[in-house]
Amino acid sequence: MPARVGAFVLRTLRDEGHNIFVDPVRRLRRRGPAGLLLAGVAVGGVIFFHALAQRPAGADVVRAVGGVQGDLPLWLALLRTPVSLYVPALDLPVWAGITQLFLAFALAENSLGRARTLAVAYATTLAGTLTARVMIMAGPDRWGFGLPPEAGQVLDTGPSAAVVGLFTYISVIRRAPVVFTLTGGSMVWESMAKPNLAGREHLIAVAAAIVLGLLHGRRPARLRDPRRLLRRPTPSRPAGTGVVAAPDTADPPAPPAAESPSSRADAPVNLDI
Repeated sequence: MPARVGAFVLRTLRDEGHNIFVDPVRRLRRRGPAGLLLAGVAVGGVIFFHALAQRPAGADVVRAVGGVQGDLPLWLALLRTPVSLYVPALDLPVWAGITQLFLAFALAENSLGRARTLAVAYATTLAGTLTARVMIMAGPDRWGFGLPPEAGQVLDTGPSAAVVGLFTYISVIRRAPVVFTLTGGSMVWESMAKPNLAGREHLIAVAAAIVLGLLHGRRPARLRDPRRLLRRPTPSRPAGTGVVAAPDTADPPAPPAAESPSSRADAPVNLDI
């Protein structure tokens, strides 16, 4: 039994390593430095906003363009959310998270493509931000789901929700239970050890990434090929019937007249010998 369990674990790790790391590395070798565009932009953006926030005037600019809070108007929060992905959280070490940020975007870009990577990162971050607003509106006395009004003044920025969402999404579509357990389990442990707004948003990001991963590649059959909607339906014919000839409208030929006995008797008889 221990040998079987060990063989199963090794086989699972080998398959996950091939699905998650080997294929993206091969694509990166073919694409070259262009395959690290999103990862480079994400790391560069975090470093830039971190350096800018070290000065008082720069901190005001960072808060004005990328600071998201629960008590902001919804339209303003939605406008700042894309920039907030690159604004590091104040209570987390920025240099420790850069490695995770680079690895998440690099793997996602070479596994999913740039468009889907940005869509998943933004969707998971937006899900956490909007759910936090719902928690604040619900209040602290709603089955442990709500948050006190003071949580609306907490600065809600950073790429951590996007990183968690990307890792979870890749583990779901690549069938990687070990990576999924490490990612989701760490978020559950974080929310239990330090119950704050960021921990809850990370759990929401994991849940949103799971839903997106389960919906990956599932589209209605009619929407897979839009050209099918423009085709004319061909009339169906009963089975077993071939090509039906057009009816002939001409009168059928009259049958030959039968010879009467009298006509045969009156006919001349050849008597030549």
